[in-house]
Amino acid sequence: MTEQNTHATRAGVVTAALPIADRGVSYRFYQDVLGWDAPGPPAEDGVPEPLEFAVNAGLRVMLVPTGGFGWVIGDHEVAEPGRSECVFTLARPTDAEVDALIERARAHGARVIVEPSRLPWGYTGTFADPDGHLWSLLTAP
Repeated sequence: MTEQNTHATRAGVVTAALPIADRGVSYRFYQDVLGWDAPGPPAEDGVPEPLEFAVNAGLRVMLVPTGGFGWVIGDHEVAEPGRSECVFTLARPTDAEVDALIERARAHGARVIVEPSRLPWGYTGTFADPDGHLWSLLTAP
């Protein structure tokens, strides 16, 4: 695979690009809270480049510094920090894992938006990462 062909160009793979304020803070947050790793070679700041996590075979999450996000979105305005236009949902196998991930996120500075609770569609809790992107954790009913 060539250098230019290492992320979003893989057929059948969806890459969600999220603007971030600080590569190091975001990298450590996603690594420590969700256990994700970015396999790219380290850049000058010691953080992998591209800063992209393989969530599964069909989904990648790429974290892009706000200053460079224009390369991704052109002249579309970047949302203000803390304003999220979508919620990412991660299915978890047990209620206990939802609880543990919410607590781990909180311990790493996340703002818990919705405390874990049982709702008609399952056991769920939601947190905002350091840049305000919303992550919902869910087990099916």
